[in-house]
Amino acid sequence: MNSKPIGFFDSGVGGISVLKTAFMKMPYENYIYYGDNKNAPYGEKTEERIKELSLAAGEFLFKKNVKAIVMACNTATSAAVLMMRERFSIPVISMEPAVKPALETQGKIIVLATLATVSQARYIGLIERLSARDKVISVGCGGLAELIERGETGGTQVLGCIEKCLSGINRDMRVGAAVLGCTHYSFIESLIKSRIDKTFNADCRIFDGRHGTVRRLRDVLEIEGLLSGEDKTAGGIEFYSSRGDDTSFYKEMFNKFEA
Repeated sequence: MNSKPIGFFDSGVGGISVLKTAFMKMPYENYIYYGDNKNAPYGEKTEERIKELSLAAGEFLFKKNVKAIVMACNTATSAAVLMMRERFSIPVISMEPAVKPALETQGKIIVLATLATVSQARYIGLIERLSARDKVISVGCGGLAELIERGETGGTQVLGCIEKCLSGINRDMRVGAAVLGCTHYSFIESLIKSRIDKTFNADCRIFDGRHGTVRRLRDVLEIEGLLSGEDKTAGGIEFYSSRGDDTSFYKEMFNKFEA
């Protein structure tokens, strides 16, 4: 059981940021990554459709005989994690925007996520549970994940999209932190920080839920006795696309991302 792979899925390339972080922390594990780019993006679909797609992705990975499934997508987690855990008899690890650690900072917290994530009950419940409604500014960023999905991690379009997302926020308020609520945004973390700092005359801290997700993954594998033995041979990674096309783009983005 220990040598079985860990399965990751996302609507496309975003979850590779979580995969790369896991690989750096646990290089002796084997991994399978499934990008549902045929149906990307999830962030502007209905909750019922996101549930259907998440279950289909889970079925794909389960049939690959994985020992755990990582929902490397905040939108999918918000819509379908409970259903996923009922369906599959292996650990299902979810994503969650890192609002809780961000609350330790001074000033307002900007949470950047997809339109679907910020409107779903799970995310709204998180804000309420943390009594963070007065401190958190939730921003649904339409179009940003789609640009990154095309491999655009800089340039005028990406900058313009970030600035549009921030345009409705009072420029005079004190901003202490930004939470990346979509795994795609990890690829442009430094760009997001620089735009927020410039816009609000701040030096904000960036919080990314991928780190907590990977810690949780390792803890669960250890508790369940599923960790791979550490030897001198690094584990392997298999990439799959729902379109069945070339996965070289995924490999390129994996190599490019600095976890």
